[in-house]
Formats: sequence, C-alpha cells, structure tokens
Amino acid sequence: MQHALMLAARAEQLGEVPVGAVVVRQGRVIGEGWNQPIGGHDPTAHAEIVALRDAAKKERNYRLPDSTLYVTLEPCPMCAGAIVHARVKRVVYGAADPKGGAAGSVFDLLPTDGRFNHRVDVEGGLMREQSAKLLQDFFRRKRIKSKA
Repeated sequence: MQHALMLAARAEQLGEVPVGAVVVRQGRVIGEGWNQPIGGHDPTAHAEIVALRDAAKKERNYRLPDSTLYVTLEPCPMCAGAIVHARVKRVVYGAADPKGGAAGSVFDLLPTDGRFNHRVDVEGGLMREQSAKLLQDFFRRKRIKSKA
C-alpha cells in the first residue's frame, strides 16, 4: 500500500485526483497505475484500470488470477466491474469512498453481489488515514484555488 500511496502522490503532482493502485502476485508487483483521466483525456483512466491494464500487458493475459489489487481509495462501480472481469482474487483499499464506493460504502458490488461469476475478497482501511489525508489536502487546496 505504501507503493500505491507513492503513485497517488505522483497523480497529485500531475494535477490528477491522488489515487494510486498496485497489482501484486506472489509478492511481486505486476502492474501499477495512478489516476490519469484529466491528462489522458480518458474517463476510464482510474488508477485501478491503469494498474490492471499494466498488469495484463506484462502478464500477456487480461485474467489476473491469484492477484491482489492495492488501491488508496475504495473502487468505484466501473473499476469494480474491471476487477471482477480480470478475476483479481483480493482488493485491499485505504480510504472509503462515501460518494461512489463499490465495496460497501455506496454499492455492494465487491464482494457481496452474488450475481457475478467471480467473487473478490475485500479488505478496507489499510493505511486509511494516509490515503484520506492525501485526498482531503488535494481537495482543500483545489477549493482554496477556486475561491482566489
């Protein structure tokens, strides 16, 4: 998760919402990403999607069984769908997302929706304070700038 936080800081430096994600299998990083929708003009370029794409490319397979995705913010519904489709085994997130989280905060797509053909184990709250602070500070600065 420390690596994901570092990637989130990179996103912030680029003017993106500070979210970072890392895909790990057998203790080895196989994919990483940070939010890039603004710079990439791509609404799907959330940190999780970027990390999944990176891992799939490196593994030469869009299925990523037995992998864990570490992400600094609870995944949204779009990312939850990609996580299920990639067959990620486990998701560990930092801060909950009370406005759009799909791992229980708003939607129950991960792990409780039994209609999917794949189940994902979820653990929330790892390095919650650090993840939340990064987001809070980013949006605080953004609000101050917009008032100036």
